[in-house]
Amino acid sequence: MSGSVIDLGELRYDPDPEPMPRPPRAHGRPLRCALVLLLALVTLAAAAVSPPRRAPVMLPARLGSDVMVDGDLLLLMEPSDTSTRQARLSAYRLPGGEPVWQAPLPAEARYWGMTSLAGVLLATGYEIGPEGRDTLTVALDRATGAYRWQQPGTVSKLTDGNLLLRSGGEALPSSLRAVDPCCGTVRWQLSGISADVTVRGTELGVDRVVLNQLDGPVEVRDAITGAVLARADLRPPDGGPIGLDLTKDLLLAIDRGSGTVTAYGLDQLAPRWTRARLHVDFTLDCGPVLCVRTGNNELQALDPATGEVRWRSTQWGWAWPTGGRLMANLSGVGPLEQYIVLDALTGRQLADLGRWELFQLGVGGRLVGIRRHPDGGVLVGELDIAAAKVRIVDVLPDATGDCQAITGYLMCSATTAGSYQLWKLAD
Repeated sequence: MSGSVIDLGELRYDPDPEPMPRPPRAHGRPLRCALVLLLALVTLAAAAVSPPRRAPVMLPARLGSDVMVDGDLLLLMEPSDTSTRQARLSAYRLPGGEPVWQAPLPAEARYWGMTSLAGVLLATGYEIGPEGRDTLTVALDRATGAYRWQQPGTVSKLTDGNLLLRSGGEALPSSLRAVDPCCGTVRWQLSGISADVTVRGTELGVDRVVLNQLDGPVEVRDAITGAVLARADLRPPDGGPIGLDLTKDLLLAIDRGSGTVTAYGLDQLAPRWTRARLHVDFTLDCGPVLCVRTGNNELQALDPATGEVRWRSTQWGWAWPTGGRLMANLSGVGPLEQYIVLDALTGRQLADLGRWELFQLGVGGRLVGIRRHPDGGVLVGELDIAAAKVRIVDVLPDATGDCQAITGYLMCSATTAGSYQLWKLAD
C-alpha cells in the first residue's frame, strides 16, 4: 500500500470510539486534537504566504462517512442508510475523483474503520448479535469492490503481512485469530479466552500479544505464530488483579490497590524495577523516556531502565515523540488545545506551536494543523517538531473547517449540503 494512513479519521458528529489525542500504539483513528496558532503569529505568517488557489474535487457523502486514500484511490465508506440498513463503500480515482466502483457492505453493522493490505480493503464495524455487541471485519477486492470474506473481530496488520483479528471482550469471551488477507485462511487461533488482551504495535505491525488472565498467569505470545514466549504470575501477594501496559520492550504490571508498578522485560518477563505509590492512569512511549500520566493529573518522565523520575509536570496533558523531541499539549486550556515542544530528557520547553486541529499523515509522517482563517476558509500549517516551528503551507478558501487529513489531502465539508471538498495539500 502506498501512502499509509494513521488513524483514518471520521466525518462524524456523534461520539465514537477512540477519541484522540492519545498517540497511537498500533493503528487507529487520526491523531486528532483541536489547536490554533497565536493570532498575531498566524496573521504574520499568513500574510507572508501566497498559496496556490486550486479547485477542490467535489464528493457526495453523508455525515458519519469514513474516508481513506490508498495510492491512487480515495475510499469513501458511508454509514448504514436508515431505510436499507446497509452501508456502502465507494472508490474514486485520484486526482480527478472519477468513480471506480461502489459496493454494499454485508450484515447490519455500524462500520467505523478501514485498512488496506495486499490488494484487499478491510472494513470494520460493530454488529449486534444474540449475545450482545461484537465487532466484524469484511474484506473486499481493492480493484473491483468484490466481496472476499468476513470474520468476527477488529483487524490489525501483523509484521509478516498477515492480519490479527480480535473479537469479544467485556461480556463476551475473547478470541484471537491470525489470518491471511487474501482469503481469510486461519494461521493460528485461540478461542474462549477469559483474559484481557493487549498487543504491541510497531511501525511494521503487531508483533506481540499479551494475555492477562483474571485468575492466572500472564502470557506473552508471538503474534506471528501464536507461540508462548513467556508465562508468569505477576499478581501481588494478596492475589488481587493487575492492569497491564506495554511500551517498547517493557511490560508494566500495575497494582492499582497499592499504587505499585513493576516493570518486566517483555519477552522473558524478567523484573526490571519497581515503583511504589505511583497511581497510573496510562503510560506513553516518549522516546528516550517513559511517560506516565498519574492519578493527580501529573505527567512524569521515567528512565525506562531504572524507573527513576527524570522530570515531572502538571502543565502537560499528553506527550509523544517525534523528530527526536517531544510534543506535548497544554492542560486546562478549554476546548482548544495548545501544543508545546519539549526536550525529552529534561522536560524543558523549547517552543510554543500555538493551537491547531492536528492530524498526522502516516506513521511518522507530516503533522498538519488547520484553523479557520480570519478572512474565511481554512489555514493549513505543518508543525515541524525537530525545528520547533510552524510552516504555513496553504489556505483553502472555501473549506468550512470540518476536515480530516488523509495522506496528502484534506477533506472538508462544503457549503453544499451532503457534499465534501477534497484538497490536495501543497508540499
